[in-house]
Amino acid sequence: MTKKKKRTTMKWYSMDLHLHTPASSDYKQNNVSYIDILQRAEARGLDMIAFTDHNTIAGYRKMKEEIEQLELLSKLNRILPEEQIRLNEYNRLLNKILVLPGFEFTATFGFHILGYFSPDKPLREIEHILLSLNIPSERIDEGAVTVGASSDVLTAYHTIHEAGGLVIAAHANSSNGVAMRGFPFGGQTKIAYTQDPNLHALEVTDLEHRGRRTTAAFFNGTKPEYPRRMYCIQGSDAHRLDVDSNQRKVLGVGDRVTEALLPEVSFEALMELFQASDFARTRPRSGRKDEPEFDFVRVAREEGSNIIQDFHDGITVRGGKLYGIISDVCALANTNGGTLYIGLGSDINEPIVGIRNPSQAIPQLEKEISRRISPPLQCTVDSHKTEGKTILRVLVPRGDDPPYAVDDNKIYIRDEAETGLAVRDEIVGLVLRKQGAQPSVESLLETATPVSLVQMPEPPKPATEKLEDEDPPRTGVEVVSEDKRNGVSYYTMRDLRNGNVVKNVTEKSARRLWHYAITKYASLPNDINQANVEWQGSLGVLRSYKQGKSKRYDLVQRCQEGNRFYYGVTEDGVHGKWHQIVEANGS
Repeated sequence: MTKKKKRTTMKWYSMDLHLHTPASSDYKQNNVSYIDILQRAEARGLDMIAFTDHNTIAGYRKMKEEIEQLELLSKLNRILPEEQIRLNEYNRLLNKILVLPGFEFTATFGFHILGYFSPDKPLREIEHILLSLNIPSERIDEGAVTVGASSDVLTAYHTIHEAGGLVIAAHANSSNGVAMRGFPFGGQTKIAYTQDPNLHALEVTDLEHRGRRTTAAFFNGTKPEYPRRMYCIQGSDAHRLDVDSNQRKVLGVGDRVTEALLPEVSFEALMELFQASDFARTRPRSGRKDEPEFDFVRVAREEGSNIIQDFHDGITVRGGKLYGIISDVCALANTNGGTLYIGLGSDINEPIVGIRNPSQAIPQLEKEISRRISPPLQCTVDSHKTEGKTILRVLVPRGDDPPYAVDDNKIYIRDEAETGLAVRDEIVGLVLRKQGAQPSVESLLETATPVSLVQMPEPPKPATEKLEDEDPPRTGVEVVSEDKRNGVSYYTMRDLRNGNVVKNVTEKSARRLWHYAITKYASLPNDINQANVEWQGSLGVLRSYKQGKSKRYDLVQRCQEGNRFYYGVTEDGVHGKWHQIVEANGS
């Protein structure tokens, strides 16, 4: 069944969850008080902030101690007039702005991790967390960036989360960030550090940018190695009140702000947000007055259809539009979850149709999903405004009880930007996923031993596979082999995204991408040297073309056992030396 939209009133609140105080040893301004920071936060229109000093809770503790001392003096009638003014100002500001206690922990290899806690949590307990992460007791109040041998990233995630904290990777795409830009190692370690189930979000420095090369686009769930979509927020990492006029990159309080759609300003509401799967509830707040309001529907439309999202211009039964939506819901649940937008097409140049009567359309769609998809699936259907039109949005989770079917017997899966009927081996794979025989990235990470360099299992490969030069692309499909029986060709296909192998595929039974791959493969000459291939070493480009908004490639690779053929490879699947040959080909 579907889950109806909550009736709780939601509102956009502004937050900067990465502020340093004079308790950090590298704070940039002298004589700044905690009340100065609060006043600056008020001036920047912030509803929620966090004190995140380096490896210490001392800044938040000193503010609390100052307030408690003023309150004690007031209670004893010994408070001076200027002290009373200060206490009144603290009370006024703290009634307007929620301040969370937190820290910026330095893990091994210098990675920075932000931990946040409820204001009700005793500060001694937060200090104990830092001590358990190997911050030396004699340095617990220093606020130093470097503290010697601390704990590794995964241990830090787990420890903070288990203590009831919110875990966010600090400036993940920048220096000391877990996305490891410019770091000398990566691969499976980067996957582990950015996909761990104890990590709630990534803080990034390019949230206001658009395009497929941004950090948020990289971690939006479309990358085969990074299937878990991550919340991305921004924070100022302020070490001073105002931006440095000589170094514009040294920001002040509220110079990078995230807006969050919350029922109230509280730690509990923030935690609930990051444990949900509605990624439209966070957005960057621009400092420019002429900047249009962030429209997540338009951003999604600019990205186009992919493995986690699609678009439908209508919901009518006529023309199969309703069935197309239902089959997409089924496919997303069987694959990686995702979002459907109804009332508009994927082409951003086409006008938005909209949904004329959303109050009737929402219960109709909820009823159809509940009636036609089994087993029961918890989806959320709601409405949103974009460019003056009302559209519907369906949030589909990655189902935990696969396979999901339409009308009891039609099982669909998502293949890049397309939905198609699952074949036998894929259905078997869904059953095994339910039984835990095919572990998810999350379960692999849960059982991984936290070490300095985390090694994750690679997708299964055939025993004969001994590659030269480069691993296969990471998206698209490989035609592994062909077997003729009674005049009919039966193909073995490999999904390059997840490594799943499907046997006994015929040209007639193949869905669109597989059908394309089979027909292209069948048309190749027996001698590949007679084909029009652009070679670079043992790697070659058979064809490059556009499908929708994305480029696709048909590729070939010479190996010791023979040639391997890859079709419909997207740009996300091109890596390593494949990048070089694609660029050399002018694609």
